Amino acid sequence: MRGPIRRAAVLAIALALFACASAYGVSATIGPLFVSTTATMQPRELPKRGNAPITLKSVTRIATKDGSTPPTLASLEFLIDKHGSLNSKAFPVCAPARLEGTTPAQARKRCAGALVGKGKGAALVTMPGRAPFKISSAVSFFNGPPSGGKPTLIAHAYETVPAPKTLLMPIVIERVSKGRYGFQVRVEIPEIAGGHGAPTLAEASIGATRVRHGKEVGYINAHCSGGRLQVEGNLNFANGDFFPATLTSPCHFPR
Repeated sequence: MRGPIRRAAVLAIALALFACASAYGVSATIGPLFVSTTATMQPRELPKRGNAPITLKSVTRIATKDGSTPPTLASLEFLIDKHGSLNSKAFPVCAPARLEGTTPAQARKRCAGALVGKGKGAALVTMPGRAPFKISSAVSFFNGPPSGGKPTLIAHAYETVPAPKTLLMPIVIERVSKGRYGFQVRVEIPEIAGGHGAPTLAEASIGATRVRHGKEVGYINAHCSGGRLQVEGNLNFANGDFFPATLTSPCHFPR
């Protein structure tokens, strides 16, 4: 079934994008599985040259129409528009060791200066002898130490099932040259609820600002090119299924 599901997913999303060339969100229903993803960049008013601070927001939802447990999301991949820059050096760094064993509130307090984004994660937990139930956690994104000279983010979440546990996800941000895209990230989803949890929501809003040398700078900065900023995403499931999507966020020059 995996081959047909993948082909059907690609076709469904391609048709959705064909119908709306400036899509900032797409969805697909394949059998009982429903997947939707959105990506937007704000503000929409951006300079033609130079860069201004922006916030990148993304929401991915996974569900089934019949209430069954969805396949487990293993990773998220993103290619991000090249018409911008990442200014991680303008922000303090938080090492993963400082976040170990912390709740969301403790982590945000401990590494407040390095906090560059927030979000939410949720999962459906199916354990032997128990009816399926949902869990959720606040997610925090911290400016991490460079890895091999590349900027990193540390995504932090917290679970209480089957026991309290801090979840840390290192995210390496790579510079690439792939047509419209200049940055690439891959998020490996950790085991949730002892392997009994299937992610149903991954929500993120990344984009902090601070004053440096008398000027406001952003963690993410961009300018408008071609009336849009663009992101290409891919959801990879543990069973081999995947859902690709190309998403655009409109932008315009100041009037």
